[in-house]
Amino acid sequence: MTQTVKKKNRIVKRILMVILAVILIAAIAAGAFFTPNFRKPKVDVQPDKWNTNYSYIFVHGLSGWGSYDTLNRIMPYWGMFGGSLMNYLNGEGYNCYAASVAPTGSAWDRACELYAQLTGTVVDYGKAHSEQMNHERFGTDYRGKALIDNWSETDKINLLGHSFGGATVRMFVSLMAQGSEDEISVTDTDDISPFFTGGKADWIYSVITLAAPHNGTSAYSVPKDETQQSTANKLISLATKEKDDGRNKNDNANYDMFINNALALNDTLALPDNVYYFSIPCSASVRNEDGTYSMLKDKTESVYFDSGNRMGCFMGITPNGFSIDETWLENDGLVNTISATYPFGQPHTDFDECSICAGIWNVMPVYDGDHMSLQGGMTKRNDVRKLYAELLNTINNIA
Repeated sequence: MTQTVKKKNRIVKRILMVILAVILIAAIAAGAFFTPNFRKPKVDVQPDKWNTNYSYIFVHGLSGWGSYDTLNRIMPYWGMFGGSLMNYLNGEGYNCYAASVAPTGSAWDRACELYAQLTGTVVDYGKAHSEQMNHERFGTDYRGKALIDNWSETDKINLLGHSFGGATVRMFVSLMAQGSEDEISVTDTDDISPFFTGGKADWIYSVITLAAPHNGTSAYSVPKDETQQSTANKLISLATKEKDDGRNKNDNANYDMFINNALALNDTLALPDNVYYFSIPCSASVRNEDGTYSMLKDKTESVYFDSGNRMGCFMGITPNGFSIDETWLENDGLVNTISATYPFGQPHTDFDECSICAGIWNVMPVYDGDHMSLQGGMTKRNDVRKLYAELLNTINNIA
């Protein structure tokens, strides 16, 4: 990794620290620190009845962080003010780990980073990809620092992706399953990463996406009034800005989250029929008499309030002719609820605990909360421990 890239990464992390400081101040003002700690929830978890207990890998969203980042020790991405969700779930008998991928990286780059963390290897972005996108082929060295001890077709993993982490894990599964013809065609057999050769779909047991923009988000299409942005919104915009390191402008999370680009990405991603798929969409908006949607103040973080209200009344046509109609108005402040249900064009069904099938999206009921609620919330504190404990219990009980 060049010094320029390292410097850019440090800048992004510093911006994230500033964002956290702003939100901490807001949280103190809102009384978040003076709220009694959540009591340990009562959950119906019965490890003696589990059929599996594979490792759970949690992948954060845009501008997020994980266990490899110092920020995670100050404020765990998974759990927030409610404490470390990883620690709680591990105490319940699960094996949970929080990955750390590029805060603003593309789905491809983040998937490559996830693979290196799981295998304890050097990040390989691929010869073809790195040349096409004009950045270095190799990245961080995770040798001796693997996220998990064992991973294979017998020691499978479960993947959870929040927000853009959903696109990340879907890209990851697709590459594990079908590899990349582009990489295979230009890379010597003794030089190519096993990640790009495919044939490893059976290394993955399940995929769970959380408020994920499967089909993009209209937040990137809504006209913005920069003069009315809050300080926190401006900082987040700065933190999510793509790297200015000479790489192709299409190789970043912001590009992948535009509706047209997300839909195009959907057409390329495999859906292995041996993997169980679950999605949890969110909504913190309410329908108005005129058919538009407004954000609920008691459920929405301030950083999402304005964007959510704009999304709740925006309809239009994308440059490629996709219609953003009234079904896209309901949202969680960043992602349209309909976009988080399932990738358009892929098989799906409403979640039924008595009939869980692989190779199809099992769409769970819409969660009552904003985009950050499934993390645990910032100023809108939300105890998600019971939700995850019971969700993971359901997955471990699949026959």
